[in-house]
Amino acid sequence: MRKPTVADLLGVLDSMAPQRLAEQWDNVGLLVGNTSAGAGSILIGLDPTIALVEEAVAVGADTIITHHPVIFKPLSAIDTSSPAGRLLQKALTHDISIIGCHTNLDSAADGVNDVLAELLGLESLSPLMPSGEQQEDNTGLGRIGRYPTPLSSGEFLRRLLHVLQLEAVNIAGTMPEQIGTVAVCGGSGSDLAPVAYARGADVYLTAEVKHAMAIWARETGFAVIDGTHYATEKPATFQLAKKLGQAAAEGGWHIDIKLTETEVPPFVFVHTSLFDNTQPQRTGEKP
Repeated sequence: MRKPTVADLLGVLDSMAPQRLAEQWDNVGLLVGNTSAGAGSILIGLDPTIALVEEAVAVGADTIITHHPVIFKPLSAIDTSSPAGRLLQKALTHDISIIGCHTNLDSAADGVNDVLAELLGLESLSPLMPSGEQQEDNTGLGRIGRYPTPLSSGEFLRRLLHVLQLEAVNIAGTMPEQIGTVAVCGGSGSDLAPVAYARGADVYLTAEVKHAMAIWARETGFAVIDGTHYATEKPATFQLAKKLGQAAAEGGWHIDIKLTETEVPPFVFVHTSLFDNTQPQRTGEKP
């Protein structure tokens, strides 16, 4: 067995989530580090945060893979008094490489949206917005699928909350009594709601639903569900770790792959029942 390099890791990741599938505005791939560095211990998370880098240092990881890119917009300066600057300083000080798999993982087969749809029990999946690459199968943003036997509204919502590990979700529009066809787009997919409606979905699950789109959903009578950005994308990190483990075994790599144990959602639920001395509950955390 041999210790892989960052270049080896990038090659495997590109086979899972080709960088050519990333949106033009995105920034993916190796964002901190160099391709010749060793990649013998990997920590996987959803968001590149100072806490995640500190966890990597604590567990001895030399490489971090996140869904959201650590460098998204061009940097005019690296101010180490800012959160972004402190993160980069700590990563570079400890020789930690950081790789982003963002919209390429969204569009990839077995990526963010396939994972979300499959956890909901949907079958006969196809991209909501195909990637346009004729040689690619089942790639594109979002997914639409159906249940062999339609679920009642209550059954679907119970399943949804269990999958997302949430206590509640925001819904715009009208939930149908029976749900047979569902469209999903993990993360910020508000603009695809009309596409889901036109494709015949009974409901559409996404996150960061815009106010204007919620009004459109209400007036159209189409159920649009905001499942939060974190909860709709987090499951994909588990799949990524699993697939990397399989690739490492096939390649004979000596590598340690860990999922973050410290990452938490950025939002907390605050409601009247919490106006005692208890702490607010984070979105996605079990009570």
